[in-house]
Amino acid sequence: MKEYEEVRDQLLNMLEELDDRLGKITDDVKHTDNPLTQDFSEQATETENDEVLDALGNAARDEVEKIKQAISRIDAGTYGICLGCGEPIKKERLAVLPYANLCIRCAERSSPHH
Repeated sequence: MKEYEEVRDQLLNMLEELDDRLGKITDDVKHTDNPLTQDFSEQATETENDEVLDALGNAARDEVEKIKQAISRIDAGTYGICLGCGEPIKKERLAVLPYANLCIRCAERSSPHH
């Protein structure tokens, strides 16, 4: 679909940025720059930082997956259609969240806060 070519490029750019970020996070977690400190309190702080970096890495990996699925939907011609109800997803929602696969109504229904 011609109309989503720009969105597809935007999603590909997002993927590249996330890949970069994931690479940096992975390097930080592996302590490629410097090994863990000998000092116990510093080691505890570094371990805590690793857990935060791990969580960030998981969130980034989730986002990568959502972006890849959105690109697949563009390629398949199903992008912009809600997976819940089959209705079109509002363009405003896609502008803010280009990998959205649910319309706002279905997203709110599946949200754990409701």
